[in-house]
This record gives sequence, structure tokens and C-alpha cells, in this order.
Amino acid sequence: MADPISSIRNLGPAVEAAFAKVGITTAQEIRDMGADEAYRRLIAGGKTRPHFIGYYCMVMGLQGRPWNDCQGQEKIDLRKRFDAIKASVTPASIDSELERILDRIGVCAK
Repeated sequence: MADPISSIRNLGPAVEAAFAKVGITTAQEIRDMGADEAYRRLIAGGKTRPHFIGYYCMVMGLQGRPWNDCQGQEKIDLRKRFDAIKASVTPASIDSELERILDRIGVCAK
């Protein structure tokens, strides 16, 4: 049986459930694709909003480190990576559910 996502340090049941909603169900899948791609898929799926702390907790966890071990230049560098990931995901994919609702009630421009 494959290790659950919650077996990765710093990641619990809520993160595991969010990943499951985008089809990622095992710790090995995250390890294989790496933190950046896993987080990109998570936010691109529109099931969670981008959050820097959540991102770097995952990065630290994949390294077997506590979440609060990220400091100084490493944290600055991770913030740049996070911002790039966030920028690579179109706002439409993040807000797609809201846009569908607004479109249904006639608020969005066609």
C-alpha cells in the first residue's frame, strides 16, 4: 500500500484531502513530481488558494525538516519560487468556480 500524503512531515489530513481533489493521492506522487509541480497542480485545480506558508511547509516536509526551519535567504528564495508558481497558474483556473456562478447569474461579460 502506498504511503498517504499525510506521511510527509508537516502535511496533515486537510492537505491530503485537497490533493485528493486534484487526483494526487500518495506521498510518492508528490515526491516524484517535486514540491513546485505538486503545488502548481494543487492551486491550478482551483480547490485551494495559493498560500506561501502551505507551500514552504511542503518543501520543508519533503526534506524531512520542520516547517519553521525555513528562514533567511532560503525563505526569500522559496518566496520567489512560490510567486513564479502562482504566476504560472491563470487567475481563471483559480477563480473558475466563482466565474461560473457569476456567469450563470449574468454578471460576467461575454
